[in-house]
Amino acid sequence: MQPQPQSPRRISPDQDPSGISTRRIPSRRMALAAVTALTLAISTSAGTARLSAPSTAGPTGLARTAALSPCMIHGGPDVQMTEGVPTPHGYARSTGTVHALTLMVDFSDAPGEGSAMDRFHEFFPRTQDWFRTSSYGRLDYRPETPVTDWLRMPKPFKAYDIERGAPFDPGYRQLVQDIVTAADPKVDFRSYDLLNILVTPNAGPSALDTVLSVTFAGNADAPVADGVPVANASFIYSRQDDGSGSFPHTGYRVLPHENGHTFGLPDLYTQDGGGTVGHWDIMSEDWGANNDMLAWDKWKLGWLDGSQVGCAAKGGSVEYSLTPLYKSGGGKLVIIPVNGHSAYALEVRAQGGNDEAICCPGVLIYKVDATVDTGRGPITVYDAHRDSGGCTRSPNVQAELSDAPFTPGQTFKDPRHGIVVRVAGEDDGTYRVRVTRT
Repeated sequence: MQPQPQSPRRISPDQDPSGISTRRIPSRRMALAAVTALTLAISTSAGTARLSAPSTAGPTGLARTAALSPCMIHGGPDVQMTEGVPTPHGYARSTGTVHALTLMVDFSDAPGEGSAMDRFHEFFPRTQDWFRTSSYGRLDYRPETPVTDWLRMPKPFKAYDIERGAPFDPGYRQLVQDIVTAADPKVDFRSYDLLNILVTPNAGPSALDTVLSVTFAGNADAPVADGVPVANASFIYSRQDDGSGSFPHTGYRVLPHENGHTFGLPDLYTQDGGGTVGHWDIMSEDWGANNDMLAWDKWKLGWLDGSQVGCAAKGGSVEYSLTPLYKSGGGKLVIIPVNGHSAYALEVRAQGGNDEAICCPGVLIYKVDATVDTGRGPITVYDAHRDSGGCTRSPNVQAELSDAPFTPGQTFKDPRHGIVVRVAGEDDGTYRVRVTRT
């Protein structure tokens, strides 16, 4: 039985927090940027969220919660994929039972190596375990493989002229249509919420050279199968093996990253790699050791109740109690709105669950800007220990931000907006944070 969630607990106010201040850290180019950055090509015009029928993604009920309304930041119409809430229509639903049609394909110039189900088991059951853990059981992710053999495409791989981030026209459109034709005798596409295409790893270049894995999300102009557009589809190409020896344990994580797009989440990395978020969200870095999602993204996906979220929109000073993100129940997120499009967010991160590489537990502070598009840095994590070099030695984890969380006695300040956040204390993993607005 899942524990009942508790709201971030308000304690006694204090009008005079003090301590060290911090500022936004400069982005630095990661040596492994080419390895850690996975690209995405998307269209967010309205479409079907389930292949068979439209549904609503994310925590739409939050729009009716008066206490949280000031914290419901939103982006503009020119933003392809926004961190704003609620998630727009057109994406796959992110709670309840989600049926993921999973097909394995190969080509005459890149025949499948081993069995197609061996390829399937590179990603499952670990992907559904990851989603179950991250969502606190609210997402029942079910990969389904009505075709258990390789689906041979009628053209060689090179003939499709697949490029990184290519849109649905012309190569991908032809490829998807050929996949639909090959699978149609055994597949009713109306029965699924999203589509995973696991391409044989020997098709295209190594992931060390070019990352081809891509997701098309919320795309109403997608090819049609059984009368519905294939609007939310993830394509997984070469293995996520960087030679560090971590592939058997971590190679699957490209799939929950790509599926995050089908649920409406943007890329959090930039051209510099994971420089603005680091390893604090799988939508930023999905290589190396396991990591979870930010509480903001969990709220956006409907994995947190409104009662687990605090909205510090009013003047004065108030304290909240936050429990580690990996644990179910308890207060999980405090939002401090700056304006209608941006807000600060506070959460507690500690080692456990999907967060296996955390070496500096504490209160993570970051800013969400709903007007910044996918892949351009819509979220910025603030580093409590700037220029320290970090605390992790895990392969392919950006070290500098690994010790970003604030600990008791430390303070974050935004003088321009009159915002001060002080970590007031910690007791058995539960942190008290004091927010003051002037």
